[in-house]
Parts: sequence; C-alpha cells; structure tokens
Amino acid sequence: MKLAFSTLGVPGMPLPDVLRLASEHGFHGVEVRAHPEEPVHPGIGAAERAEAAARFKEAGIEPLCVAGYARVATPGPDEPVIDELRGLVDLAHDLGAPYIRVFPGADAEQPAADADATAARRLGTAAEHAADAGVRILLETHDSHRTGAAALRILGLVGHRQVGALWDVMHTWLGGEQPSETLAALGPYLGYVQVKDIASAEDTTPLALGAGVLPLTECVDVLSRHGWDGWLCWEYEKRWYDSARPLPGLLRRGHDHLLRLLNDSA
Repeated sequence: MKLAFSTLGVPGMPLPDVLRLASEHGFHGVEVRAHPEEPVHPGIGAAERAEAAARFKEAGIEPLCVAGYARVATPGPDEPVIDELRGLVDLAHDLGAPYIRVFPGADAEQPAADADATAARRLGTAAEHAADAGVRILLETHDSHRTGAAALRILGLVGHRQVGALWDVMHTWLGGEQPSETLAALGPYLGYVQVKDIASAEDTTPLALGAGVLPLTECVDVLSRHGWDGWLCWEYEKRWYDSARPLPGLLRRGHDHLLRLLNDSA
C-alpha cells in the first residue's frame, strides 16, 4: 500500500511546502482539498493548473485526489450538482489525479430511497464525463451515508465503473460498522482509504495516528488479508479544530505508525 496525507491538515499551505513535507516524511502522495480558501481549487486557471501539475511531477509526489465538497444526494435541481462534479473532474484531469471525492449530503427529511436515487442519477450522469477524462468519482462514507452498507445503496444503483467509494474509517466506526463489514460492502468499489484517529465518539478532535480509539490495526489487517494494495491517506482535520496539534510535527510518527501496521499485517 502507498501512503498519502490530506492538505486538510495544513490549511492554506502553499503547494511547494506541502510537497516538501510529503517528500521529507516518506509519503508517496497528497490528497488536495479543493476549496476556494486553498491554493488549488476548481476556480484556478489553466496556467495555475499546469504549474501545480508540474510541481507534483518535479517533487515525485502523486496527486492522489481532488477532495471536493459536492453533495450528490442534496435536494434541488440536478444541474448545479452535476456541473460541480464536472468541474472537479476537470481539475483532477489537469493535475493528473486519478480520483475526485464527493459527499452524499442527503437531508434528514429526505426519504432514504429518494436520496439514494438522486445521488445515483447525478453520479451516473457525471460518470460519462469522468470516463472521458480518465478520472474516477469516489463517494465518501460520510454524513447521511456514513457506513459502507449505506454507501452501497447508492453505488449499486449507479453501476458505472467510474464511480466508486472512499472509505473514511472514522465515519464507518461512528456508524457501528466493523472493518470487515465495510470492506465486504465496498470492496468491488473501493478507491482508497482515509485513516485518522480520535479520542472518542464524543471528542473527534484529530490525534496522532495510534493515539486514539479508531480500529486502524483491524482496518489494515482486513485490507491485507484480502490482498488490497491501494492507498492509505491520513486525513488530519486540523482545518476544523484550532486546538489540534500542527500536522507537520506529527507526519514522521504517522508515517512510521502506518508502516508498522502494514509490516505487522504482512
């Protein structure tokens, strides 16, 4: 498995500094948070995109994913959501990233079947554009569909190879799903896995990997047993928690912890 981290952990940091951190601490890739407050997002122009792609190539670091904020099950007209998906796909293509990340985002008032159908319809439409661009759309286990079983309800309706899943280990754990159950649901669709750690279900302030309660050992073990060899990406949610320790000082420890888990599971 290859290791990456998300720029959510270093909010606003210039891309050259992010890539230097990745290189210095042994990470193979970077998940790019595609928000307007970040240096790289769908609103930047062709020259900025080309420069960003060149910087990744020069650093020898892979752009793993353009992590967007489109909510595919949200109520309302389809076209704005599909346009947002296409914009994320275009940015990923220009950077050379194989994936974009999207959220479910259904409202609590929506009937589950309606939310699933809405998300599947939009993802299926955007999948054709993604196929042309060579980019895969990944639905994250998050918010209204935080377990693998819930995400599978949408993915099964889409039925397109360019639409898959991103397994966020915190959300599936909060949803009461065991790692073996998540992999059983998402295995055929799995793009990559986001790892993190927290103190408890009540306190989700990000911690160093291995310092909290999330079942990282079990997740790596079940992936290894099934021969999965994709990416593990550390999503340290510093942007949402001012009190969290700065990520740069934790990167080496996090990298080494993941390597130990991988070695122990081999």
